[in-house]
Amino acid sequence: MRPDTRPLGALLGILLCASARAGGGAGGPPAGAYLAAQADEAPAEAAPPEERASLHFQATIATQGHPAFGARYSGPNSLRSSHESATSVVTDLFGGLRLWRGAEAYLQPELAGGRGLGSTLGVAAFPSGEVYRVGNPAPAVIVGKLFLRQRFGLGGGRVAIEGGPTQLAGTRDRDVLTLTVGKVSTPDFVDSNPVSNDPHTGFMSWGLFAAGAYDYPADTKGYTWGAAADLSVERWSARAGIFLEPKVANQMQLEWRLDRARAWVVEVERRYAVAGREGAARVLFFLNEAHMGSYARALEEPRPDVTTTRAYGRTKLGVAASANQDLGHGLAAFARVSWNDGENESWAFTEIDRSFAAGAVQSGARWGRPNDEAGAAVVVSGLSSLHRRYLAAGGLGFILGDGALRYGPEVLGEVYYRAGLTREISLGANYQPIVNPGYNRDRGPVHVLTGRVHVAL
Repeated sequence: MRPDTRPLGALLGILLCASARAGGGAGGPPAGAYLAAQADEAPAEAAPPEERASLHFQATIATQGHPAFGARYSGPNSLRSSHESATSVVTDLFGGLRLWRGAEAYLQPELAGGRGLGSTLGVAAFPSGEVYRVGNPAPAVIVGKLFLRQRFGLGGGRVAIEGGPTQLAGTRDRDVLTLTVGKVSTPDFVDSNPVSNDPHTGFMSWGLFAAGAYDYPADTKGYTWGAAADLSVERWSARAGIFLEPKVANQMQLEWRLDRARAWVVEVERRYAVAGREGAARVLFFLNEAHMGSYARALEEPRPDVTTTRAYGRTKLGVAASANQDLGHGLAAFARVSWNDGENESWAFTEIDRSFAAGAVQSGARWGRPNDEAGAAVVVSGLSSLHRRYLAAGGLGFILGDGALRYGPEVLGEVYYRAGLTREISLGANYQPIVNPGYNRDRGPVHVLTGRVHVAL
């Protein structure tokens, strides 16, 4: 399908919304460098030269595999119980241009291909953020991001901004109102926990690089059109946004009629210091409306199929909170908790209604290798009562469906080591044990191994 590149003017009538730090995501900073990502500011005297334009590149190749595991039964959307492996390739080019005072434009073409384990089915907190949920695995070029950012300085002194894939180096006021409009990735703006937000270099599980129960709006490849605003004053930030939802669950085509479908999100963040060590906490609330199916209605049918119950006006309401903390000596920790009502079908991210995740990342500087990084984390995912009854009755979602279900929380652990060969090239290895894949105690455990090569210029 050709990428949707409608003019930005189609969204100018929407309430504007976006973050002052549209970084992270693909090609973002490594998790261990989270202090710069968290505040992206330093004293103005340390400011780098102001960039008028920038060009960055990243490429990530990841091969995952798992040995055979025990399964009493399998269904259409089960992870394959026999041995398998899968390789994905994602490359991004990031272009930035300074336009007028406070205004910047960004373009990110993306070339990606490959398929996830089991065709990206059977695990709710899926083990690879490098792969898409469905679609043609053949390499294809899309316009990933295309957006305009406008900053309005509000005083508080001047601070430095480090350059990056979606950020031009220079200075700005400490206190700032930032408006963004265009094609974006929602987690760049909200739920952007700097210790765990980039599957190219850090934790790869969907439940670790994002809040699992935040069914954030996106097409199959993780992008959407939207508008957002971020007001940052001293150590506080308040954000709000509206984004387009897919017309059909987990598909590419977006619904441009806002009277039919839309996704609202608001977030408040507080940055602080404990014993001189920086940290931050944030909470967001979201309300999604789309042509969703109802689990309760589907359970009234002899053979439950949530897709036959779809209707306009259905909603998904939820909350997510997270925190990150510098612990000193290159060690940083994070935690995330999220919840949604779980009454209507999962629509755009994954089939998680409750989630808790926590972990830590250690810089290799502690053992004399400053370009290395190690991390360990765990995510526990769960379902609403209606959602689990639907799967137990043989219903299918777009990620899960074993034909039956003996329910148990899905638990995924992840440890990784990333060795920096140079500042631009790194090699990584990840190990992920998964207990109750797809919330099913009759399947697994699964042991996933990953080899990863990352290049960033």
